Amino acid sequence: MAYTFLTATADHPVAKDIMKTKLVTFGPDDDVFTAVSRMMKNRVSGAPVVDANNRLLGVLSEESVIRALLVAEYDQLPSSRVEAFMDRNPATIQEDTQLITMAQLIVGDHRRRLPVLRDGVLVGQVSRREVCAAAVEAAKSTRAPESSLLYLSALRKMSDAPQV
Repeated sequence: MAYTFLTATADHPVAKDIMKTKLVTFGPDDDVFTAVSRMMKNRVSGAPVVDANNRLLGVLSEESVIRALLVAEYDQLPSSRVEAFMDRNPATIQEDTQLITMAQLIVGDHRRRLPVLRDGVLVGQVSRREVCAAAVEAAKSTRAPESSLLYLSALRKMSDAPQV
């Protein structure tokens, strides 16, 4: 079958169409061990870190915690605050970011999640799962209509084809 896959077209979703808005979030002063416990309880591998105005400060992920703990193994643990463990420069997107761009950011930067910002304020998040599901739906909706004709033509002789 022929598929048009992830092209930037008006009929493909943008971030606001697929983002999750009910998020686990942390504050910079939260205890990192409590935060990791919440991540485990909620079955998420990371979460945005925001200030009191919901402005994104960073992302706390399992990877960033493990990386910081490895460093702490050789030195003293600098702090048990989330702020000491978070990624301060996460890739972010806007609500109108195209599906193809989200896919490129996730693959190119090996990201699991993309916080969605509106004027610097966190309004949602898109994960690899949402991008994957949206990509599959986009591929299904853009299947070439001639693919079924090609399949049928293999069963019949060309001389049996209807005259159009």
